[in-house]
Amino acid sequence: MKRILFLLSIYLCAQSFTFAATIVTISDPETWKYTELSKYKGQTVQFDVPFYVCNNYSGITISPRRIYQPTNQAFPLSQEYNSLLSLNALGTIKLSNVSGYHRLGERLHNLVVKVNSSNSMSLVSCDWRGNTRAELEKGYDTQVVKQRGEPSVIVCCMNLEYYLVENLGGDMGASNYSEHQKQRAKVSKALAKINADLYGFVEIEQGQSALAEIANDLSKNTGKHYTYINDGGSASGTYTKSGFVYCSDVLEPYGKLRENNTGVQNRKKTQAFVEKSTGEKFLFSVNHFKAKSGKGYGDNADQGDGQGTYNGDRVKEANSLLDYYERDCNFYNDSDILIMGDLNAYAMEDPITVLREGGMIDLHRTFHADSSYSYVYRGQIGYLDHALCNTTLYPQVTGMVAYHINSDESDSYTYDKSNDQTMFRCSDHDPIIVGLRLDSTLTYTPEIANPKMEIYYADNCPHIRHAEGGYYIVYQWDGQIVKQQAITHIEEAITGLRQGLYIINVYGQGTCLKTKIIVP
Repeated sequence: MKRILFLLSIYLCAQSFTFAATIVTISDPETWKYTELSKYKGQTVQFDVPFYVCNNYSGITISPRRIYQPTNQAFPLSQEYNSLLSLNALGTIKLSNVSGYHRLGERLHNLVVKVNSSNSMSLVSCDWRGNTRAELEKGYDTQVVKQRGEPSVIVCCMNLEYYLVENLGGDMGASNYSEHQKQRAKVSKALAKINADLYGFVEIEQGQSALAEIANDLSKNTGKHYTYINDGGSASGTYTKSGFVYCSDVLEPYGKLRENNTGVQNRKKTQAFVEKSTGEKFLFSVNHFKAKSGKGYGDNADQGDGQGTYNGDRVKEANSLLDYYERDCNFYNDSDILIMGDLNAYAMEDPITVLREGGMIDLHRTFHADSSYSYVYRGQIGYLDHALCNTTLYPQVTGMVAYHINSDESDSYTYDKSNDQTMFRCSDHDPIIVGLRLDSTLTYTPEIANPKMEIYYADNCPHIRHAEGGYYIVYQWDGQIVKQQAITHIEEAITGLRQGLYIINVYGQGTCLKTKIIVP
């Protein structure tokens, strides 16, 4: 027996030695580069911070940070933009030996790997956490939509990735009836889960059949009564439009549909709605700007600034939205407007700058700072799907969120490539959800949209004020993350920190506030 125990102890020691990992400290995940791994080639290492899945399109790539489109965070060709280009190029690393399906944004905690080269690692072990299908099956984060009170109207806008009913078999959308039914099932499940009172859609078939089908499915799946705005058009080929579906139990349309056919036609529409319980009215503008694909000329040519082709046309479309807004206010006798849709431009690109400088407030940035996204392109995240409002509607917005049921999914789960029957990857864009509590007596002040964000120490712990909708990360002095959390209240305490020196990053209001705090 003693000999057996002796041999077992030798075996366990050998195993412990075999799997011993060098601890790799990442002092700043925001600036980490995979070139820092060169000195660990051939070794087994463990990272002191979690990594994120950044791409699952062809194999898995990971990084200690999410990788953002540079023009979602910085103005084109600015110093910050060039810095992000450089960081993105060196920010991800290939990870092999991974089993199972993993969505973008999933975190790998306690990550142990074997370093094969400066840009390739093999997974030994980790704890997978966060951003799972199981979490999202519970629904979108309602608390984020209730940040400034309980909403009485929920508005959702979504790009449906060519939802066709009649003209199947073309270059876009479902190829046949069977594919359409699979697409329909996935979309229906997603929209019922969202359970909004008002939907704006882009990339939905012209004519009325597609809107009617969606309204009927919503009524059946939710037990409420949905109908749609009939624009009088008919289906023609695979051309798509923007359209409206609404719950007639909650809302009724006011006045006639208004169309703005500057640039691409049938894709910029405004309709006023009245909340039945209060009589309050607002304008809902649903838009789909010119895409970045194709070869443009003049100001539509790719300028090499990250904005792609046809930026000139998108700028014209943005200016037309502001021009039509003035006319729509007079037509509907109301100024409160919510602008949503796929504008094919990231947050800091010229068309969105035009809208912000024209008085519109970017709700992504207001409620989520730099953390918001709705779309993934080549592993880089950002938001093409926007929610903006004017200053009179802003006090009536309770919150907004992107529901990440699509952008973080593998393309292999689309209706035409799989038999997946879930709501996930029903489109390539995430739905955007906005909460409204309509009350025209509320007034706007700049402080409401941009109160002073601050970090201070009181009652034996750090506190954050005026960063609701953002999030914070707490680092130990050596760079290890000890806590990270979304901020859901106007004032929030960071509890549970032991004695020591901490670095706190707070992301909100489109910026990052950093400070050092000593917990005595």
